[in-house]
Amino acid sequence: MMGDRLTSLHPGMEIPWGGDRVTRVSETLAETFRPGDSLIVMQHTGELLHVPEDAATRAREAVSAAVDAFDRMGDVSDDQITRFYLAFAAALADDERFEPIAAANASDVEAARDRGRSVTRLILDDAMRSDMVAGLEGWADAPSGRGRVVDEITHARWRLEQVVDGLGVVGFVFEGRPNVFADATGVLRGGNTVVFRIGSDALGTAEAIVEHALAPALASSGLPAGAASLVASPSRASGWAMMGDPRLSLAVARGSGAATSQLGAVARQAGNAVSLHGTGGAWIVTAPDADVQDFAAAVYHSLDRKVCNTVNTVCITQDRTDDLVPALLHALERAGQRRNAEPKLHVDPSATAFIPESWFSTQVPIARAEGVVDEPRAESLDAGRLGHEWEWEDSPEVTVAVVSDVDEAVELFNTYSPKFAASLISSDPQTQARFFARIDSPFVGNGFTRWVDGQYALDKPELGLSNWEHGRLFGRSGILSGDSAYSLRMRAHQSDPDIGR
Repeated sequence: MMGDRLTSLHPGMEIPWGGDRVTRVSETLAETFRPGDSLIVMQHTGELLHVPEDAATRAREAVSAAVDAFDRMGDVSDDQITRFYLAFAAALADDERFEPIAAANASDVEAARDRGRSVTRLILDDAMRSDMVAGLEGWADAPSGRGRVVDEITHARWRLEQVVDGLGVVGFVFEGRPNVFADATGVLRGGNTVVFRIGSDALGTAEAIVEHALAPALASSGLPAGAASLVASPSRASGWAMMGDPRLSLAVARGSGAATSQLGAVARQAGNAVSLHGTGGAWIVTAPDADVQDFAAAVYHSLDRKVCNTVNTVCITQDRTDDLVPALLHALERAGQRRNAEPKLHVDPSATAFIPESWFSTQVPIARAEGVVDEPRAESLDAGRLGHEWEWEDSPEVTVAVVSDVDEAVELFNTYSPKFAASLISSDPQTQARFFARIDSPFVGNGFTRWVDGQYALDKPELGLSNWEHGRLFGRSGILSGDSAYSLRMRAHQSDPDIGR
């Protein structure tokens, strides 16, 4: 120790956490920790996160740039922000300017494949490029919201306005999806600034986008250079450092699994507001009056590709297994045929008796990130894994359970799911109303689940979706878009200067 600064660790060293507990430093952590490094102690688990000095520095510099830029955004006009989006879109649409971005992406994809990583969302193909351009043009056309008066209270001789204004710096950590990089600049529309950290698989692509499209667009429109800052580090620790910076006004984490949940925990521990989507996977539940064709269509259209709003778990009421289980299997097979792949079914013990034995005994080629693997078409599901999110490539993959009634399905959802998206197949309004009232989910529907998407549902690019694993959100829905990141300020107008209390 030197002063109050931690400069070294030793194996077995006790680190307090949670107020009354300690965790011990491992030999590996002690060996790799250097002066200038920092340690994040997770107060809910005791986990020790090692942040090397370089990763911390890169994150701090990017956040500082965004903070400085936000201080200057009050002088930036809405017209300048519009010009930024149009310039950014034009750069991505220009074939010559896009060439180095495409080359960087091809290199990222090749490297990811060599590491056995999934590249489904990494490939910046023509469709993704077009979506990025369309999203930026959409923000160019969108109203800013800044200065909008949302409420007014009139008193004798004075009045009070509540006025929409920028929130501040939005920290944004997302998986290796280049399209999200463009979507997230939507927060600039409302006068905010943003700092990014992208998954290491796509870092080269992100750096190329910054160099050849984003930075020139900021410069040509007169926006501060730090209005959109990239943490140029492949280290996961840089994400921890960024999300743990208390200067953020909002911390957004996209992705799935423990890593994303961990980022959210780091941000919360630092006192930052969090929009978190740690786990996806939607549920479809059938009511006793479920129409067979409606159910089959909902399943089929919810399995076109693997994203967070893909159906993951299907609950069928026991009184309808005779016709709905075959409908599920047929829809699953059709979804596989659409992708030229065999489907995969995970069977909860409650459903085992209703699945043909041939599904368990038949070996089929299943497309995995590491390649095609021969597996049983159906496998029994271990207890407690009903809400496990299946990360599939081309082989549609779902879990099926049989329940006594809709109430049991709701209870299972509220207990085992990530509390993300749920759909009830029923034509009865009262049944739907009861389902909506009891299901602990931000997204509830009566058909396919893939509608849970900002671009599709709201006609605007989304910054992220939030599940309710860690509690409901304050004051907004589970879709975060650029124009939903704002603050309210109060402005008073006196008509009589001689007012006192």
